[in-house]
Amino acid sequence: MTRWFAGLALAALFATPAAAQDAPSWSFAIHGGAGVIERDSLTPEQDAAYRAALHRALEAGSAVLANGGSSLDAVQAAIELMEDDPLFNAGRGAVFTAAGRNELDAAVMNGSDLTAGAVAGLTTTRHPIAAARAVMERSPHVMLIGEGADTFAASVGLEQVDPTFFFTERRWRGLESALRAQNLPIPERPAGAPGPQAKNALPAPPLNERKFGTVGAVALDSQGRLAAGTSTGGMTAKRWGRVGDVPVIGAGTYASNREGCAVSATGDGEFYIRASVARDICARIAGGSTSQAAAQAEVDDALSLGGSGGVIVMDVEGRPSFAMTTSGMYRGSISSDAPAGVAIYGDEDLRP
Repeated sequence: MTRWFAGLALAALFATPAAAQDAPSWSFAIHGGAGVIERDSLTPEQDAAYRAALHRALEAGSAVLANGGSSLDAVQAAIELMEDDPLFNAGRGAVFTAAGRNELDAAVMNGSDLTAGAVAGLTTTRHPIAAARAVMERSPHVMLIGEGADTFAASVGLEQVDPTFFFTERRWRGLESALRAQNLPIPERPAGAPGPQAKNALPAPPLNERKFGTVGAVALDSQGRLAAGTSTGGMTAKRWGRVGDVPVIGAGTYASNREGCAVSATGDGEFYIRASVARDICARIAGGSTSQAAAQAEVDDALSLGGSGGVIVMDVEGRPSFAMTTSGMYRGSISSDAPAGVAIYGDEDLRP
């Protein structure tokens, strides 16, 4: 009898409380674009502004997940915040086409059932990521483009804005510089756009930042569901209705619980399409590779074709991975058992 009580006491001492065993776990990661981002290219104020913006996006996504919300809701919440932030080339603050327009692309994918939605060439829908999700959940299609995509978004009640809502002086100046370099005509300033003296509330990064403009998020929720989302304004001075990798499911965005991955990419879109970067990362993971090794192998593969960039990956165990072939990538992660950490430069670890 004495041994029985002693054994029971020891078991109670070392046992994990039931509440801790059953506590739901979740994990979340974001990026705000990769590129030639070096310490001497950002002032201390610009560096601090980006880190603060990344923290705000992490907080938005983690608030959803910590309250038992879905991975899709977390991805959308964080990306919508970045779409409204002029620091990022997505939504407000998007780059301009050669014709002087902002044309926006986005995609989202649900890893639990492989449903996906994408939009390209939006000009009036405030949150392209919301439009992509609506395509996934409220239409029989996967991708809608142009005027039809905006019309669909309006028909399901998504907020519509005047195209000048997306205008920022920094991006307009970037367009002028790019067009001069190509000896192409500079279009008239959009009617209703603020004057050249207008300033954004946050410090604007330099025009020569040379960043691939995309924002993205990947998540694992407490129900074990993976999701990925990506949103972008594309490339400065793009022509002829160019669309990059972001809305191409399997290139810039992919998620699959079956294969244990969620991926959002940022880079030279044409090469990321050709390398089917996001889908191939998942295939590598399904084949037994770690998410970090799979991510680096794929961005290296795209680089061998001529395209630089980076990816964020979430595996089914909630482990985030970051890989890039550039000198920097705005990025961050948070989980139910790890605090928020962000990083900008390629040689730094995530830090509070």
